[in-house]
Amino acid sequence: MQDNDRSAIIKIGDEEYQLILTTKATKEIAKRYGGLENLGTKLMKTENFEMALDEVVWLITLLANQCILIHNLKHQDKHELLTEETVELLTSPLELAAYKDAIMKAMFKGTKRNVESEDDLKNTPAE
Repeated sequence: MQDNDRSAIIKIGDEEYQLILTTKATKEIAKRYGGLENLGTKLMKTENFEMALDEVVWLITLLANQCILIHNLKHQDKHELLTEETVELLTSPLELAAYKDAIMKAMFKGTKRNVESEDDLKNTPAE
C-alpha cells in the first residue's frame, strides 16, 4: 500500500513497513494513553528504559499493522500481522530510538489538517 501522505516508512529485519495512523489505531492509543495528546508525555516520562522500549515496540507494532490490516481488507492474499515479540527480535534498542521519529512523523501526518487560521486570514491585505 502506498499512502505516503499518511505514513512513515521503517525497516524491521529485512522488510519495510509503513507506519500509518488510522482511526482504528487512534482508538487503541486513546484506550492506552487517554488520547493522542497524552502519548508524547507518556513516552517522555517513562520511568525506566525497559518500559520506554515496551511503549515504542507497542506503538511500532500497532502503526505497522495498520498497513497490513488495510492490505488484508482489500486483497485475497492475507499477510500475517506483526507481533511485539517479532518487533523486539528483529530490532535493536538503537533502531527503536530512531523509530520514535518515524512514529511522530506518522502521527503528525495522520492528524494534520490543511486549515488556514483566523490570524492568517486577518493578516491578508484587503483589496
